Amino acid sequence: MRARNAFDLGKEKSEMIRRQLLTGSAAFGTVAATATLSVPAIAQSAPEIRWRLASSFPRSLDTIWGAGEHVAKRVAALTDNKFQIRAFPAGELVPGLQVADAVQNGTVECAHTASYYFVGKDPTFAFDGAVPFGLNMRQTNAWLQQGGGRDVLREFFAGYNIVSIPAGNTGAQMGGWFRKEVKTVADLNGLKMRIGGFAGNVMQKLGVVPQQIAGGDIYPALEKGTVDAAEWIGPYDDEKLGFNRVAPFYYFPGWWEGCLNLSLYINKAKYDELPALYREVLESACRDATIETMAKYDVQNPAALRRLIAAGTQLRPFPREVMAASYKAAFELYDETAAKNEKFKTIYEQWRTFRDEQYGWFRVAENSFDQFVYAMYAQEAQRR
Repeated sequence: MRARNAFDLGKEKSEMIRRQLLTGSAAFGTVAATATLSVPAIAQSAPEIRWRLASSFPRSLDTIWGAGEHVAKRVAALTDNKFQIRAFPAGELVPGLQVADAVQNGTVECAHTASYYFVGKDPTFAFDGAVPFGLNMRQTNAWLQQGGGRDVLREFFAGYNIVSIPAGNTGAQMGGWFRKEVKTVADLNGLKMRIGGFAGNVMQKLGVVPQQIAGGDIYPALEKGTVDAAEWIGPYDDEKLGFNRVAPFYYFPGWWEGCLNLSLYINKAKYDELPALYREVLESACRDATIETMAKYDVQNPAALRRLIAAGTQLRPFPREVMAASYKAAFELYDETAAKNEKFKTIYEQWRTFRDEQYGWFRVAENSFDQFVYAMYAQEAQRR
């Protein structure tokens, strides 16, 4: 018999929740038909609710936009359409980079976004999304779900009237598109680059002029020369956005995003109003979106990268000199920020302790396995 994995168990739990909701509705009908009584508690736990979700992403980027839409569809399916969330792409309700404000002030009930977009409010937001030279997808998921990450983030988000639930992940990202080659750290000086989150502050230390630009606006900025370089996610999305048509050099890795955790932001007052069962439905739908989004990118990126290279894209690794200087600048910035921001310091210290444990373990198991099989694959590929 096949061993059940976490995804199987998640599906079983989702079906159990759905049956509970349907059973609750049926129970209410039976009681109401037989006697004039107060509304049963089980029926009260399955009210009709309609929410709006403001996404930070355009509909054209079907995978990252689709993570928020996936949450909405799963919530409806698990509640027999009693709890419905309508997703709106960036710009239809509010601009993509203003969704946190919209959730905080109650303009919308929820949003789907990347938390590092809001480091201008507080750099602590970055830990909920991605930080330079941080954790990969597996490690981030472990930190958030089992390693205390959500616990330390909960109080921070409460200060913004937001409840944040992990809802999607891109995995490791690419280093972006450049008009000119980057051979030394000096080549970064004065470079105008679209780069999101805390990484922009790191790049600034190396002479880059960082620009925060929403996904749908990156192409015209790169085409017109408003920016000299731009990063987004990876081959599948980057191909859709057409960056290869206006910048020939495609660098890797995106050291600022060993992965990007996406988040469902919920207005805290609206979240508190939800029945406990609906809160569990949201958790289940968001976990499912994380699995689905990562799987989609892992399937779509390899073929997209092959197409880009075939079309003339010049794939380049960042020089080790650039990587080393970026690493040094990143951890200097962490220490500088922690020294003047107590919220950042609290989460950074907990995150760093968890990171140290994970790095020790992954070097023994995952990394040694990966390095061996990739090296063997490379040898076999040369002999073909």
